[in-house]
Amino acid sequence: MSILVNKDTKVLVQGLTGKTGTFHTEQALAYYGTKMVGGIHPKKGGESWSSGVDGTSLPIFASVAEARDKTGADATVIYVPPAGAADAIIEAIDAEIPFITCITEGIPVMDMVRVKAKLDKSKSRLLGPNCPGILTPEECKIGIMPGSIFRKGSVGIVSRSGTLTYEAVFQTSNEGLGQTTAVGIGGDPVKGTEFIDVLEMFLADEATTSIIMIGEIGGSAEEDAAQFLIDEAKKGRKKPMAGFIAGRTAPKGRTMGHAGAVVSGGKGDAESKIAAMESAGIKVSPSPARLGKTLVEVLKG
Repeated sequence: MSILVNKDTKVLVQGLTGKTGTFHTEQALAYYGTKMVGGIHPKKGGESWSSGVDGTSLPIFASVAEARDKTGADATVIYVPPAGAADAIIEAIDAEIPFITCITEGIPVMDMVRVKAKLDKSKSRLLGPNCPGILTPEECKIGIMPGSIFRKGSVGIVSRSGTLTYEAVFQTSNEGLGQTTAVGIGGDPVKGTEFIDVLEMFLADEATTSIIMIGEIGGSAEEDAAQFLIDEAKKGRKKPMAGFIAGRTAPKGRTMGHAGAVVSGGKGDAESKIAAMESAGIKVSPSPARLGKTLVEVLKG
């Protein structure tokens, strides 16, 4: 099992004809044949895109709505530059694409506020922006995660940090645990999918027998997730978990890394997040380099 994406997921690419879109689409096609079914470009509809690696050809459509009608796509990935990314997300929402992943970094916050208002009234789920995407081992790769480090297994991974997502994947692969699905939710302050959304899915997924959650300083998403886990545990829904908080050494009141990593007013600091996670039964690793071993320790009891 997995969450959100699997071998049958049909993926569109908004921004396919650009350098970034081309590179990562070729990588996705090479990863166990992820079903990339077409690209979107308002001025290139009717043309086709060909991979420079294996010659795979994909049709280009003038709109997301047309692409969904013609291909039956149930997911889209967005590599559009920041100035146009919000409109690209909204176009996908209007086309009722069930699962939208936006990789783009640097989208203005007010643009995302506009997107969020539209999203909340829609049938779509948004992952990101400013995220590495999602990958279900040996089935489907959407985004920029390096497929070579993944192994099919039992650990669900959810992270605000792209780099630490890869670290957790690499370590759980080396420990022989593997992954069900890895989800990078992104670090921006306004985004589509939060920790609680992903944790709910992992708790419900029978194949996911343990979870790694990686947070960052800033905001209250980790504290909210911890309370969610406490509430779910009271209902008998609980799985072994390890975690980490990035940005422990960041000065308070400073923005460090992601746009969402702002500590102010005594909230959002590493200490409060670690305490919240530990209160929810998550064993917090002393360093990102020990995430895999920390989870093994939890599993051994």
